[in-house]
Amino acid sequence: MMRTITTLTEGWRFLKAAVPAETALNWAARGEEVTLPHTWNAVDGQDGGNDYHRGTCWYVRELTEEECAGERLFLEVNGAAMTAEVWLNGEKLARHEGGYSTFRVELTGKLREKNILAISVNNEDNTVVYPQKADFTFYGGLYRTVNLISVPAEHFELLKDGTPGIKVTPVVDLEKKTATVTVETWHNGKSVDITVNGETRTVEKTAVFTIENVHLWDGAEDPYLYTAEARLPSGDAIRTRFGCRVFACDPEKGFFLNGRSYPLRGVSRHQDLKGKGNALSYEDHAADMAIIRELGANTLRLAHYQHAQEFYDLCDENGIVVWAEIPYITMHMSGGRQNTLDQMRELITQCYNHPCIAVWGLSNEITAASAVNEELLENHRALNELCHRMDPTRLTTMADVFMLEIDSPILEIPDINSYNLYFGWYLGELEQTDEFFDEYHDKYPDRVIGFSEYGADANPAFHSSRPEKGDYTEEYQALYHEHMLKMIQARPYLWATHVWNLFDFAADGRDEGGKHGENQKGLVTFDRSLRKDAFYLYKAAWNKTEPFAHLCGKRYVNRCEEETEIKVYSNQPEVRLYVDGTLIGTQRGETVFRFRIPLLGEHLIRAEAEGCSDTMCIRRGSEPDESYIFNKAAASVTNWFDADDVDPSCFSVSDTLGEIRSNPQAGAIVDAMMARGASERGDVADAVKDNPALQRMMGRMTMLSLLKQGGADEESIKQLNRILQGIKK
Repeated sequence: MMRTITTLTEGWRFLKAAVPAETALNWAARGEEVTLPHTWNAVDGQDGGNDYHRGTCWYVRELTEEECAGERLFLEVNGAAMTAEVWLNGEKLARHEGGYSTFRVELTGKLREKNILAISVNNEDNTVVYPQKADFTFYGGLYRTVNLISVPAEHFELLKDGTPGIKVTPVVDLEKKTATVTVETWHNGKSVDITVNGETRTVEKTAVFTIENVHLWDGAEDPYLYTAEARLPSGDAIRTRFGCRVFACDPEKGFFLNGRSYPLRGVSRHQDLKGKGNALSYEDHAADMAIIRELGANTLRLAHYQHAQEFYDLCDENGIVVWAEIPYITMHMSGGRQNTLDQMRELITQCYNHPCIAVWGLSNEITAASAVNEELLENHRALNELCHRMDPTRLTTMADVFMLEIDSPILEIPDINSYNLYFGWYLGELEQTDEFFDEYHDKYPDRVIGFSEYGADANPAFHSSRPEKGDYTEEYQALYHEHMLKMIQARPYLWATHVWNLFDFAADGRDEGGKHGENQKGLVTFDRSLRKDAFYLYKAAWNKTEPFAHLCGKRYVNRCEEETEIKVYSNQPEVRLYVDGTLIGTQRGETVFRFRIPLLGEHLIRAEAEGCSDTMCIRRGSEPDESYIFNKAAASVTNWFDADDVDPSCFSVSDTLGEIRSNPQAGAIVDAMMARGASERGDVADAVKDNPALQRMMGRMTMLSLLKQGGADEESIKQLNRILQGIKK
């Protein structure tokens, strides 16, 4: 017989209740009718308050006689967040811990005349299964497909770590233009026919092929895929695609693909969507990929967990180089070591054949809430060893939190590293990113380093002609990324850079920037309906195939200055600007084009470049449009301080924290004030106090910037400034 796969989409009853299995079966008829994929947090996991439902829920379904046909029957669950138990006819058959990987359960021998399948899924807080502490919503549910797989008695392995049953390892000789392709299979038969590139071998388990004049998987330009097929005498057959390519990293020259320099420049992606949570369809995944291709990115960091197989397939097909990782994140759990190993083993087993994957990520910001001790180091050593034992062809990496000291021993464990840096947003100034990488590269010239996260939140409703850190304007996000793009372009040794994030995403604990439950660092809004201005900056830098010009500030219509800046992002070398039909300027350059025009009333603005154009309308008002301002108190502080008369011979809030602390009297005043504020911040304040790197970073910030970012009111800032103005430098 042939293998058959039946997708169980319809017929499910959902019970939002942590009840025993017997009760769930008895109550199933009362449950809500749902179709898969499904999450119970599609709404409450995205609306803020950090109060989304975390607990045990049930999915119950009767299996038809037709669905249960076949010699051997397996249940395949492609995503159950975070812990799942499978019950058939009241008997528990399996438990799986890990919300992002595939697992299978054999139902053969357990089937009756009438069969009731029940799956409990749990996403509650615990100390064993990752993730538990992170800045994103931990959706619960059967949010990917659930299938029944029917196979003959002689069949390929299905149970062990959700294996595809076939593993393909291509080794390319670039000089000879050949590839040696090793195909391994796992099955319970005596022999197997394996076919690659039109050649078939009959072997016990493993076959080796040579491909002459090999067609390389060559990134976005030519992502060529081969197919390997394995067939048993019983008729059971499996197939997988693979690509022949060579990845390499150099500490001075960055990333190489197939022997040539290939700078990895791209974005990170969470797998959720406004109104749907993480229960995405193939069409949703494909729509995301279309946006990635429009942007021109050639790499993705798939954060912070194993993504859907269909999305790795899309990356294979589109030539996107991928960083794949497990959700070992933020806080090490002593009881979670085995879970990190299990999730890594499943990730590599299930994703090994995807040519798009270049590196395995061991962890993300794991020292944010954990000390670098022997237990943490040993967990990472075990993960690193597991990766190399299972896959000697790929490198390992990790994403290091910005306050991690560059001489920390944890940096020596993976093959290469990347840092998550938010200078210019959470703390510090933009230029500190440049300084950080220069210092790291100078101190460790033989290490490969990358830039795994950077970003600034922006709500497209907020705007300013004088954007600054913390104002959530589209304009500040654009300035932030303009700086980072230049910083990256000047440092070719960065093996990969990943904007955080491609899309806004759910973080139910957040309540900031005018939105509840969202991280707004995306270049595109959560519902994918709006591309922020910063999106077009990267499109101008990375997409060289589609001529375009984009006028920034389309949503910033009402302005009150006499003269205003008009900014254009374009991938063309020359841009012309028209105001009310009159050409007012032509500029040649690269990516960013700035014009200044008098603002007299209402104006139609038009930007033109070779083969493309864009238009917008702006108008002048007598007063600032307050609907554009998120933090009106902060805006008033800025206006006051800019206009205030400050004695430069005395200290003021415009001095850096380090400069103020250099004076015992001034330092004692600000330290006492900061200690009072820290008493209200608990663990966060302790992390700052005990971290030398963070202290140094804060020392380079102005007192005004620190106070505004901390939410200080205008009167408190004025009072501190008056005190500091009484202390001579």
